[in-house]
Order: sequence, then structure tokens, then C-alpha cells
Amino acid sequence: MQIGIPLETVAGETRVAATPETVKKLVGQGHTLLVQHGAGLRAGITDAQFEAAGASLTDAATALGSEMVLKVRSPQAEELAQIRSGAVLVGMLDPFDAEGLQRLAAAGLTSFALEAAPRTTRAQSMDVLSSQANIAGYKAVMLAAEHYPRFFPMLMTAAGTVKAARVVILGVGVAGLQAIATAKRLGAVIEASDVRPSVKEQVESLGAKFIDVPYETDEEREAAEGVGGYARPMPQSWLDRQKAEVAKRVAAADVVITTALIPGRAAPTLVTAEMVQSMRQGSVIVDMAAGKGPQGHDGNTPLTQADQVVQADGVTIVGHTNLAARVGADASALYARNVLDFLKLVLPAEKGLTIDMEDDIVAACLMTQNGETRRK
Repeated sequence: MQIGIPLETVAGETRVAATPETVKKLVGQGHTLLVQHGAGLRAGITDAQFEAAGASLTDAATALGSEMVLKVRSPQAEELAQIRSGAVLVGMLDPFDAEGLQRLAAAGLTSFALEAAPRTTRAQSMDVLSSQANIAGYKAVMLAAEHYPRFFPMLMTAAGTVKAARVVILGVGVAGLQAIATAKRLGAVIEASDVRPSVKEQVESLGAKFIDVPYETDEEREAAEGVGGYARPMPQSWLDRQKAEVAKRVAAADVVITTALIPGRAAPTLVTAEMVQSMRQGSVIVDMAAGKGPQGHDGNTPLTQADQVVQADGVTIVGHTNLAARVGADASALYARNVLDFLKLVLPAEKGLTIDMEDDIVAACLMTQNGETRRK
């Protein structure tokens, strides 16, 4: 199959959907790889490296006009116009963007959104949400260290002792766990909170203290146990006590990193304006939900401005919306491997495109086909 790798055109996007490593493997399987000139430069990959891996260099129209197009972000209008009807599109297409999916369907594309892959053991190697969140969690801490006007680790010098930074991480998914690990390496004192009490062990294993909220009723204890390995929603009584406890820790924090995102819904408010006012001058908040909050431009705090670094009551609030793209080389390497593993399901050896709807991963990722959207 002819597979095109175009240059990503979204502002600030540095990632590319294939690397020389994955191109070489796809060429070895008999596919023709057409890479747009300069597609990998922002990820530290030269055209010569793609050529050495077996790809042919071409222009945007040719790459986008291939039988299959691999992208990082959903195509913009000018890109979509150049993708042929009947082509296959694979990328992070935002399965909750109904209008965007309808445009792909109207263009006659068979499209797969990799974010929709089920969170199962079999799908781990193609889990783009985890691979990119892992990088974002790391970068969030590095940005916090950059904006924080003091050291992260405790230092004992001839001029006196410098206290370690106190870091509070709200939300302990993939990004939050990586943020804990990174802040720990930098020598910070870390506390973490999550609505799922079941993650306490993971938090403590990384060297952080879990902000524990005791259970007061049987209902709370039962909810905390979860079902089938998944936590159940906690009762409002427990959530109210947790919020009060978190507010105390935020007030004492030097750095707060918020990671709470809910696919298809507005990000919850974790740090209120009042909490920001309670923080010390020079403190830093890195809001990883920037641009996804109730107002559209905010995030886990209402004072966040998407893609901006702002000051509020002496607190620096970092609202970059694409943290993974700030580590373009490694983000591309991991994403390209995710894509390659997914392609094994729809491009089996010595066969053309195969869409097996009995395969739970393929069925979940298929967004549009035959002019219709399949997302329910």
C-alpha cells in the first residue's frame, strides 16, 4: 500500500506520525512510504534519515494523496481537501469531535482514531493516550521548575540551607504518575491526590505522600473498593472532604500540577480562584487541562489561559495545551510505534487493508467508513 506521511500543520505541533525506525519496518513489509519534505525536522529527523530508511521524499499534495495517510492531528480543511476519497486516515482524530468526524465522513474517508482504542492489555502497545500523557507529565514538571524562582531539591551550602520545593499533583493517571516520578528525581517533596483511593499504593511506591481522606460511612468504603479493578464514583460527602483537604495542601504548595481531563467533557475545576489567592508569591501552577475547562479557554483552574503563561495574585499559571509536542523527538518515536502496532491489525502481512470488525481494537477505533460516521 502507498502510505503518506505529511508535515503536521497545526500551530506548535512538532510531532510526526512516522520515524525512520517505523518507516524501515513498513517498507520491509512491502509498502511504499511517501514522506513530505521537512515532515520530521521539528522532531529532529532529517529528510536524509527518512530516505536512508527507504522512504521517498515528496510534496504535501502527494503525501496527502496517498492510499493511506498517517497523521498526528486531525487534518485541517486545506489538508482534507487534498486527501482522496476512499483513502484510509490514521491518527489522533478526536473521537468526541462529532463535527470533525462528519467532515471526514463527507470526504469519503475510512478513518481510525487511535485515542479510541480500549484500555486493555492487548491494546497497550498502541495506546497513544498513555504514551503522550507520559511525556506530558514529564514536561509539566520541567516547565514548573523553569518558572519556579527557587530550587527544587534541598541544598546545603556554605551560604545556608535551601528547602526542597513542595509539589502537589492533582490527578494520578499516567501523566500524574510520571509527574510524581520526575519531581522526585528533581528532589522535591511531593503530595498527590486523586478521586480514586485505590491509587494510593502507586503514589507511595514512587516516593510521594497520598493525600488521604478517611472513610466515614459504609457507602464510602464500598465505593472505594471499586468493581472489576475499576474505582467507582465516590459519594459527594467524601468528595467535599477531599476538596477541603486538597485546599490546605495547595495553600502550602510551591508547585501545583493539575492533570484531570475527562474525554468528551469539560475538565473539572480542581483549583479555585480562592485557592490560587491562598498560595505564596512565586508559586507555580501547571494546568495540563488548559483549554479544556468549562469556559473553553481555562482548565482545572478558572484562571488558566490556553497557550499562555499568566500571573494571578503572584502565582504563575502555565497553560500550554500541547505539552507532548514540546518533547517532539521522543513523542514522535513513541507515537510512531503506537501507529505501527495498530497497522499490524489493519495491514496484516501479504494482505491489503483488512477491517476485521470482530477485533475489538479495530472496531473501537473505526470512526468513519462509506460516507458515514460509526462513532456512537
